[in-house]
Amino acid sequence: MITEKAPGKLYIAGEYAVLEQDCPAILVALDQYVRVSIKPSNSDTGLIHSKQYSQDSIHWVRRGSKMVIDNRDNPFEYILSAISFTEKYCLEQKVKMSVYDLYVNSDLDSADGKKYGLGSSAAVTVATVKAILHFYGVQATNDLVYKLSTISHYSVQGNGSAGDIAASVYGGWIAYQTFNKLWLKEELAAKSLSDVVGEAWPGLKIQQLIPPKGMNLLIGWSQQPASTSRLVDKTNANKNNLRAEYAKFLADSRKCVLKMIRGFEEANIALIQKQIGINRRLLQHFAAINNIAIEIPRLTELIEIANKYGGAAKTSGAGNGDCGIVIVNKDTDIDHLRKEWLKNNILPLEFHIHQSELTY
Repeated sequence: MITEKAPGKLYIAGEYAVLEQDCPAILVALDQYVRVSIKPSNSDTGLIHSKQYSQDSIHWVRRGSKMVIDNRDNPFEYILSAISFTEKYCLEQKVKMSVYDLYVNSDLDSADGKKYGLGSSAAVTVATVKAILHFYGVQATNDLVYKLSTISHYSVQGNGSAGDIAASVYGGWIAYQTFNKLWLKEELAAKSLSDVVGEAWPGLKIQQLIPPKGMNLLIGWSQQPASTSRLVDKTNANKNNLRAEYAKFLADSRKCVLKMIRGFEEANIALIQKQIGINRRLLQHFAAINNIAIEIPRLTELIEIANKYGGAAKTSGAGNGDCGIVIVNKDTDIDHLRKEWLKNNILPLEFHIHQSELTY
């Protein structure tokens, strides 16, 4: 049996702005994984099985009198899409198809089934792509896995930057800028999948970052799950009404994250921490003008406790739940910070940084 894994991720800075081209974000991959195992089927019937995902609930909306199911939170949709596009690529490489059983296992949920907000849909997509390529003996590179995973994920989600895919594929700390979505759509309609994944994608930038010595990342979990895709839908719907405000938010976020990247390059923890605080304020304003809740009360509490102990904290990802992150240095009293979190129903997560490793 072949087993491939893909790590979860957290956004450090640049959320929401990263949906647009030329607006960087910083992400980190964590040592919590989705594992996909694959083996030839013993019959002419294949199996896809996941212990975690068997009880997933399905969201739906009313459009007029019609009930429309929203499958973007259903991991099976991402698994099936990853299988479809990866097999299409393999067929273009003249690989003969066969029947297999696929088993999915995830660390990205708590023991009682709540999501941490570590990008489980991205991780399951990446792990599935890697497993299928390995099963068929097709040579995988990070670029190939990223592009097949992005196409697969985007075909289900329909929005997003694919930054979580990049973190899951490349590992470690990364600076990320998204690609031209319209270009990709047009290329996929006009060319073979092999041609599209072999091209340079306009706008795409993925840069590995080295964290300064003495800098640590703390993660606090609000224990309140959030839905990224629906928050992104809401802000996308407001873009035309808030053109000037939105353009300013993008420019300010870009400036902030570029300074933070410089902080990594210059090993300047104080600069990184300062920009974390600035990015938090930008997101608070963005939430206010869009009438959405990014920094819910428990995340505000998480941040204020961390700031009290000399950390630099903010929400991570779409917000409205999930995790907050804190950048600390060697002088931060981490033990007391975590104890105060626990008193306020915020769970410290003892996760570490995952470094990429293609296994074949």
